[in-house]
Amino acid sequence: MRLFPTLIFAAAAPMLACLSPIAAYAQSPSSAVVAPAPLSEDQADTLKAGDFLWQPDVATAGAVNIVVDLDRQVAFVYRGGALIGISTVSTGRDGHETPVGSFTILQKQVEHKSNLYHEAAMPFMERLTWDGVALHAGGVPGYRESHGCVHLPIAFAKALYGVTDIGATVELRGAPPVDAVDPAATTIAANDADETPAAQPGVQLASAHTP
Repeated sequence: MRLFPTLIFAAAAPMLACLSPIAAYAQSPSSAVVAPAPLSEDQADTLKAGDFLWQPDVATAGAVNIVVDLDRQVAFVYRGGALIGISTVSTGRDGHETPVGSFTILQKQVEHKSNLYHEAAMPFMERLTWDGVALHAGGVPGYRESHGCVHLPIAFAKALYGVTDIGATVELRGAPPVDAVDPAATTIAANDADETPAAQPGVQLASAHTP
């Protein structure tokens, strides 16, 4: 299998144009196998808003887990303990802070719409709580602007969706805000996702419990 060097992507189009599929990358005509370049967490500091690094060939097997650094506004994706992806993110703004804690992916849906925000599109949604917190494609302007969810660049959200399973661990880390929400709480006000997952047709659904 041919392996590709580290790819860096920049979000140059607004969300309305973000539903385009990830661009296909042509293989090198050379017969030599290109070893994947290992990623480093320090590379997160070189990314501009909307950029990400994706190198899934660094590790092709093992459990996938995600760490979101709320202070740095970046996400790290590990597979089998190896870092395979880094992305800029946008988390909850003041008054709608993203909770801190350890979560699991409870539900996945490629085309999801919010019941709380006028059926706002939430592409490649991966639910972390039944009360509304999720990973999904959304605006990544370089600052916190969501209603509690973790917004990802559209192409990164699609790639991440393709490697995660229900039950994967997602760590939301950072200095808890004054009104931080306990991840075990039963209600989280004003988040991006809706509160009726069972009513959604064609979704992957885990058992109904909070993480």
